[in-house]
Amino acid sequence: MKILYGVQGTGNGHTTRARIMAKALADAGAQVDWVFSGRERDKFFDMEPFGNFQSYRGLTFATQSGKVLYLKTALTSNLAQLYQDTKKVNVEGYDFIINDFEPVSAWAAKRAGKKVIGISHQNAFFYDIPKVDSNIFVNWFMRNFAPVTMPIGLHWHHFNQPILPPLIEHSHYSNISTPRHYLVYLPFAGLDDIVPQLREFPQYDFFIYQPVPAAYDEGNIHVRPFSREGFQLDLHRCEGVICSAGFELPSEAIHLGKKILVQPVAGQMEQKSNALALEKLGYGYSTKNFDVETLRKWLPLNAPTNAQNYPDVAKALVGWLMKGGGEDIRELQQQLWQEKIDQVTPAVQVFAK
Repeated sequence: MKILYGVQGTGNGHTTRARIMAKALADAGAQVDWVFSGRERDKFFDMEPFGNFQSYRGLTFATQSGKVLYLKTALTSNLAQLYQDTKKVNVEGYDFIINDFEPVSAWAAKRAGKKVIGISHQNAFFYDIPKVDSNIFVNWFMRNFAPVTMPIGLHWHHFNQPILPPLIEHSHYSNISTPRHYLVYLPFAGLDDIVPQLREFPQYDFFIYQPVPAAYDEGNIHVRPFSREGFQLDLHRCEGVICSAGFELPSEAIHLGKKILVQPVAGQMEQKSNALALEKLGYGYSTKNFDVETLRKWLPLNAPTNAQNYPDVAKALVGWLMKGGGEDIRELQQQLWQEKIDQVTPAVQVFAK
């Protein structure tokens, strides 16, 4: 089986999902050519599972201090370069073309009239799920940023829709809860936006992942460079997670039963909707403001749910591809949710705005 797999490189969530799928595909003996865009090639890390991957500029949002800058996004988007890059991607000779919200390979396949299986959280927004600020423009954007012919959505709950559970990397680390140890990953904010607030709580230890050249410690503040292994170790041993309202890290935290506080990126429909879903499901808390008062209220709280123990979705997806040639997903969807005993608890109250 030969596959072309496109992955959005902005942030680390899409790449994390790709690593999970890479292992499942390798175990099945598939040959995969990887395409990444949205980040400079030298800014990726721990990319060994993807071999000699292709890298392109692609499209991404410009942000500052946790807020999407639409004007800057428009000014820095190079549609001419995107068009030229699509012509460089060879989409011929593949059994399947898979895409995780990656525009270059998606548009290359569309221009060539090829079928594309989209596996992403963004595809869940095609269905009736919790949403905030959804409108005609946002819906058009979600469908056309990286167009696919067969969208498969991932989410923390099925919401009675044809959606699959999240892809989770089953780690070799033991899942423990070290009292007052917290993992902090706010990729759209800098250290100056994060550290002053955390210093107000010296009785807690905060492990902050940022694009720094080397790790350093200052009292209860532990700054760490990006590292998949280091990140997984801190995730598995922490009591709770403070992060943006993306999808992959909250998924891992929910799977492990960690306490979660998310701050959605301002102006980002997907993240605001994720924050709403997180609270509706009783899996965590959200806040608009990362401030001392919010942390003072949240840090003493207990985790709202137990570990959710999602099934091995990646292995099931690869088996579905090999058996059915990428046809009807409904039987697989029912099977995977049946494997997970739902433990949804009453919604928690939004405590800070």
